[in-house]
Amino acid sequence: MTDSPVKKDSTVGVVGSGSFATAIVKMLLENVHTVHWCVRNEFVKGAIELRGHNPTYLTAVNFCVKNLKLTTDINELVKACDVIVLATPSIYLSDTMDKMTCGYAGKIFISAIKGIVPRVNDVVAHYLREEFQIGFKCQAVLAGPCHAEEVAMERLSYLTIATVEDHVAEMLQGLFSSSYINVHSSKDILGNEYSAILKNIYAIGAGIASGLGYGDNFTAVFVSNAIREMETFLEGIYEAPRDVNESAYLGDLLVTAYSLFSRNRSLGNLIGKGYTVKSALQSMNMIAEGYYAADSIYNTSQEKALETPIIDTIYKILYEGKNAEKQYQKLTTILN
Repeated sequence: MTDSPVKKDSTVGVVGSGSFATAIVKMLLENVHTVHWCVRNEFVKGAIELRGHNPTYLTAVNFCVKNLKLTTDINELVKACDVIVLATPSIYLSDTMDKMTCGYAGKIFISAIKGIVPRVNDVVAHYLREEFQIGFKCQAVLAGPCHAEEVAMERLSYLTIATVEDHVAEMLQGLFSSSYINVHSSKDILGNEYSAILKNIYAIGAGIASGLGYGDNFTAVFVSNAIREMETFLEGIYEAPRDVNESAYLGDLLVTAYSLFSRNRSLGNLIGKGYTVKSALQSMNMIAEGYYAADSIYNTSQEKALETPIIDTIYKILYEGKNAEKQYQKLTTILN
């Protein structure tokens, strides 16, 4: 346990039962006595209660069940908690939030989701504000290079918590900081959220390059171009004081583009090796958020007339059925 302003009985809950949700529960239990956890279904709930670990994701992480309050009802969790971490895949968020009928005024909602909400074709921050009237003062975003698998192994990891309120940032730093989690704060909610989405798309691109047989030299050039393109996109949609070389932007891009833990890189690698997009998606046992986000991000880039050749290339491969090898031959002529 670490010294923090957070009390042992702070009411905090996590919605979602995938790998990152499981890692977040582990992080929180370093600082609070009880974590409320809304999981997908009764099978997952029963398995955790019986065996003390998630039956599907990060199965090596063992929990003391008495420190968990498990439920499948989001209303039960929201009623009990002051801080709610949303950690479902973006494509399931609307279905999950539609079930929330209880009051939630004044509660803090943290997005640990790195994808676009399909129903509104927008980021989680805007979805919460427009659909549920949860303003930015009651929101935060978890960002940064922090693979769930490394959290499970308690390898030193870094989180950035983006929120506009200083007292919320301080409270959340106390919730998440530990001997293996370093936490920094930012006020760039939209920039952190969009960069987390963009890096997944670029990671698919890095994976495609690997599958096609491009080596480390090309990947280094690809990533250096990607961070500049990310900056172009972020400035095009929301100007703010930011340094894209910080870990929440560049660091997260690097780890997602290079790591073998990266599901988005894995998806791209399969496509580069010749799998169809459909077959590559079907072979994945986890959601690759970058695939679902690429359509929305490409359209946003087109609407704002931004120069984003990497995003354009990946979109054409994923959604227009363009040949990956030919598209990358074109891309190599404009990267520098």
